[in-house]
Amino acid sequence: MSEERTFIAIKPDGVQRGLVSQVLARFESRGYKLVGIKVIKPTKDLLHKHYAEHVEKSFFPKLISYMMSGPIVATVWEGKDVILQGRAILGATNPLKSAPGTIRGDFAIDMGRNVCHGSDSVESANREINLWFKKEELIDWESTNAPWIYE
Repeated sequence: MSEERTFIAIKPDGVQRGLVSQVLARFESRGYKLVGIKVIKPTKDLLHKHYAEHVEKSFFPKLISYMMSGPIVATVWEGKDVILQGRAILGATNPLKSAPGTIRGDFAIDMGRNVCHGSDSVESANREINLWFKKEELIDWESTNAPWIYE
């Protein structure tokens, strides 16, 4: 079994709207293992590093201001193909293009308030996990559910 990890952040709108438990439940019920979680109010420096590829874009200042507007629940999930499947659980970045049954399809309307962020590749997952978590904040543990999830 692949022990791939992904970074999923519940953004300030998701936290403020009380959607944290519903987001966590979608990943848990799918069979993914939570190996890191914390509530954080990110700094401007952290967000600039996280969104480095968007620094020159016109929406960047508004994005940073929004992401600093309240707490974020930062999580790391582990399991087979969790990056691709995590993106499927979240739905399209634009909630109006997200299918019902996805987090964004069920809980969001505007792209600027799309509830969650999810890593889009192994490289970005590794970079984002290392930005948001110290190594000692991630827990390696054996799930007793694994034989019921993986063949």
